[in-house]
Amino acid sequence: MHDLSPAQRALAASLAHDLADADYGSRSLRELWGDVADDALSRGNAVPARRALGRHPDSPLATLATLFFVGDASESRAVAVALSQVGIEGATELGLLQRVGDDVRATAAIRPYGFTDANGEDEWWIASDLDELAGVSPLRDDHVLGVGGAGRTLAGLLGEEPVASALDLGCGCGIQALHLSRHAARVVATDISARALWFTSLNAALNGVSGIETRLGSLFDPVAGDVFERIAANPPFVITPRTDGVPRYEYRDGGLDGDDLMAAVVGSVGELLASGGVATLLGNWETREDAAGLDRVRGWVDGSPVPLDAWVLERERLDPARYAEVWVRDGGTRPGSEAYDTLLGAWLDDFDRRGVTGVGLGWMLLRRPADAPTLARYEAVGSAPGTLSGLVSGAFAAHDRLVTLDGEALASSRLLVAPDVTEARHHLPGEEGPSVLELRQGGGLARRLEVDSALAAVVGACDGELPLGVLVDAVAQLLDVDPAALRADVLPRVRDLVFTGFLGFA
Repeated sequence: MHDLSPAQRALAASLAHDLADADYGSRSLRELWGDVADDALSRGNAVPARRALGRHPDSPLATLATLFFVGDASESRAVAVALSQVGIEGATELGLLQRVGDDVRATAAIRPYGFTDANGEDEWWIASDLDELAGVSPLRDDHVLGVGGAGRTLAGLLGEEPVASALDLGCGCGIQALHLSRHAARVVATDISARALWFTSLNAALNGVSGIETRLGSLFDPVAGDVFERIAANPPFVITPRTDGVPRYEYRDGGLDGDDLMAAVVGSVGELLASGGVATLLGNWETREDAAGLDRVRGWVDGSPVPLDAWVLERERLDPARYAEVWVRDGGTRPGSEAYDTLLGAWLDDFDRRGVTGVGLGWMLLRRPADAPTLARYEAVGSAPGTLSGLVSGAFAAHDRLVTLDGEALASSRLLVAPDVTEARHHLPGEEGPSVLELRQGGGLARRLEVDSALAAVVGACDGELPLGVLVDAVAQLLDVDPAALRADVLPRVRDLVFTGFLGFA
């Protein structure tokens, strides 16, 4: 059973009333346990929060946080007060509580998740499996994650324009399906895990969201023959040795060698996209002795039976040892143990077999064009993201306009510097002029771009009043250089600045 029954939906609605009555939200919890405890929780340390919660034994908010946030047992009397509408029996029937003697313990986490999108600020309650924050280790094989950094990043990369249909591929707890539901008339959520689909249904019911259809199956099998205008995918892309003794977790391990699962997703996703539809994927890819990671991704895209526009960003690259350490620890195995060393060895043997020298972590933005593809951008960004909202739609819109403009048309355009862009000048001691000029973004990908004085002057003059060509010619006169040569040098770089959001059309 991967969906809620009508009776369970009614129980979930009652539980939502209890959570709301206790003001079980991010702001109230922060006020309850304080900033120090809140910061510690973000690092996976629940000790300060537990100490603070123990000072409020009669608070329904503290009782709910004890149960569902940090995963500790609470007295039945206090739980009955906090869950006055759904009741202990109702929450137990829903699969969220169990009795332990005179106490009650949660069997799942429910934590507030706040966000901001085009519709404004909002907050949901997100249920998932109890994790290491709640003292659960090792995790169960079919563990369903809550919302982590990757989920927040993917949500920030999704477009917010209204669409008719959307797909959350490998939905987990359903966070992307919930986000998609704010802009899509129809949302389908798929997963190979029935437990993940159950959590997706529960989270939709807890937050009063309707119209999310769950389908059980591997990758695209449950939606064969369907098409979508928007696809979000945080698939189980972790590169895991396929050898005995290595734990496998449904939420992260796709069951294929190396990065073959990502290659399979990229090779099939285009067939499920409607014309103009965009798929946003998180993934890992291997750099091998004979091929750079981004070049291998380019090969996957080029091999798609459906031609695709592609913008692929490698935000980080880890060496094999560091990558193995991350995922061995993620499974709950700690350094210093014999099991830890054994698992590290299995990972490194697996990488050696394929000649892997590094693993890229990043994002793939794939679009099905109406005609032939015009975008093939593969880049290592290596920077912490700023504000991702609107990044993808803005970049695709800028690209679509730029491809219609030849050099003369671009020179006739009026451009504006984005409001989050600043300029930094670095001077050597005693030098009159700067040795380095940088343009910096406050939002988007928080890019830092070293530029020369000519480009800096052109960008600084882009106030939307004069055509770009006039500005370039004025800078050429100021610098005493040939205007035609400066145009040939500056205009291609301006195109890139428009795509990356430093400049926009007035």
